[in-house]
Order: sequence, then C-alpha cells, then structure tokens
Amino acid sequence: MHLPVSDVIVVGAGIVGSSIAWRLAERGKCVTLLDAGGMGCEASWAGAGMLAPGGEIDAPSAFADFCIESLKLYPDFIAALESQSGTEIDFQQGGAVELALNAAEWGALRTRAETQKSLSIPSTVLEGKDIRDCAPLLRKPVAGALYYPEDSHVDPRDVMIALRAACLARGVTILEGWPVASILGNDGAVELVGHRGKLSAGAAVLAAGAWSGGIGVSVKGVTVDLPATVPIKGHLLAYSLPANELRSIIRHHNTYLLQRSTGFLVAGTSAERAGFDRSMNAGIVEGIRNRAEDLCPMLRKYGPVMPWTGFRPGLETPETDGPCIRRVPDSNVWLAYGHYRNGILLAPATARRVAEEIE
Repeated sequence: MHLPVSDVIVVGAGIVGSSIAWRLAERGKCVTLLDAGGMGCEASWAGAGMLAPGGEIDAPSAFADFCIESLKLYPDFIAALESQSGTEIDFQQGGAVELALNAAEWGALRTRAETQKSLSIPSTVLEGKDIRDCAPLLRKPVAGALYYPEDSHVDPRDVMIALRAACLARGVTILEGWPVASILGNDGAVELVGHRGKLSAGAAVLAAGAWSGGIGVSVKGVTVDLPATVPIKGHLLAYSLPANELRSIIRHHNTYLLQRSTGFLVAGTSAERAGFDRSMNAGIVEGIRNRAEDLCPMLRKYGPVMPWTGFRPGLETPETDGPCIRRVPDSNVWLAYGHYRNGILLAPATARRVAEEIE
C-alpha cells in the first residue's frame, strides 16, 4: 500500500483520536489515523454518551473547568460534524434529573449543588409535578430532586459514523487493524513501528485509550516514562421503549437512564478492574437491571434488549488535572489519553487543544 507522507499520525481511532485527526485536517494538515482494531469500536462504541458535568463535578479543579469548556463546545462541534459529514447525530439537550431517596442524600445533593453553582454548573430544585414532567418513567418516591438544565447526551455511535465521513472528506487516511508497538521521536520527526511495518511523520498523537500504556514512546533513543493506563470495565444494558418516553437523563448514585431518539434506552453502570476480559458477568447485569427497574418499575414490562461491556481508559495513577493531554518534552509526540468515563464529553476540547498546539 502506498501511503502519503503525513504531517501527523494519530494512534487510536476512538472519539478522541478521530476528533483530533478531523480538526488537524481542517487546519490543512495531512493526517493518518491508525487503530489496532476498527475505528470507534471500543469505548466509543460502548459508551452511553452522557455529557454531564452536573453528575461529575463536585469541587473546583482544572478538570472541572475542562469539562465545562468542552460541554460548551458541543453544539458547534455537532453542527460542524453534521455539516461536513452529511449525517445526522442524535444530540439531546434535555438536561438531567439527579435523585435523592432519603433525607441524608438530599442534604448532600443540595450541598453539592451550591458548590457547583460557583463553578457555573446551574441546577434547580424539582418538586411534585415538575419531577414527573422531567422524569415521567419515575415511580419511586423521592426525598428530593435537582434538575441540571445544561447536562446533555449524544449517541457516540452516530458521532463515530460522522467522524469517519468527515475525516475522509478532509483527506484523512484511515488505517484499521494497524496496531502500533512503539513511537520513536527524533529531531522534528517521528517513526511508528508495528507488526505491519513502519510509518514516518512530522508528529504523532498517542490517543489509544485504555491501550495507550502498552505503546512504548522514546525520544532520541531514551525511553519516556509515561502515565500507565488501566482498563476500567463497565457493563451497560438496553431496553427498547417507544420514543420520547424519557426526555431527561435520570441519575441516582452510579445508576443512570437515558433514551435515544429511536426509543433505545440505556441503563448503567458498573466499574471493575478486570483487565481486558470481555466476558459478561450475569450478576452485574442483574444488579444494573434491578437498580434501573427499582427506579422505574415500568421497565419490567419491556425487559432488557441486550447487555454489553466496554473498557474505560483509566490512569493507574490519576492526574490531578484530569486526562493526560500534553506534549512529550523535547519531541513531536503528543499524548491524549486517560479520559476515563469522560472521553465523549471531552473530545471537542481535547481535539481543539491538541490541534492548536501541533499547529
């Protein structure tokens, strides 16, 4: 295969790596996008797609600022993707309802909301009919509820379809089934080595999600000590309901429900360190089902359509400012991984930051 000489090679074609490749190509760069498997077939395919700082942030931090920044970028990000790809993306800005089932939970939720308001994460108290209007599936009595109007969700599978089309329209070369073993940085250039051969470019971005830690990086012959990654396995399951049954996300602790415009309702989730074990744990699936149906008993008449798992890209030692997004010193190698459960939310801001730095 004859490949063009690339300005930048992006390693990892999930939502983060693909967004970086697209934004670089918009800036006139010749880009090659590699993935060991298929484009968007891992965490980006498995994710629920919540864009919800309201459910993530409880204290000031650089990470909090980054999440809020990326959420603000999302409408324009989606509009540009739809325009350039010619595809429609299921992006819903219906907010989220956070539930408290007892007085202690309600007190903690109100305290968190006060902190969040100082971070520009607004919320309002819901009572009675307001709760039913935002969460019509809910039948369980609650001690209180908050509505987060800016929380949203997107179908990441739609986003990946659009990113493929937009990347191809911008001339990005996409190579699937192309695992990379190492990235070698030298003066003003990089070389990537894999079992299918070697590729050279002016710069490289390592954005391989949970697999990033298994790819060696060296600069001028010296191995770079990079933050180690760990896969955080998560289970989700889906119900098939009539469309428009659930306008807002429903959350209670680590249980959430959200519905696509097609009616496909996603319930989650779990988190476990189990390596790259793809097997389904029937007990965990049943636990998610019980929690979801306890919140919304009418789900019992539909029954789960299917469960699945995915590997969130965690960092073995989490960094205080969130994911690892930076240039390797004295090199043309950038890092963009460790987004854990916020890769879909943080894709627009990550892509903008990395593209600007490379340009």
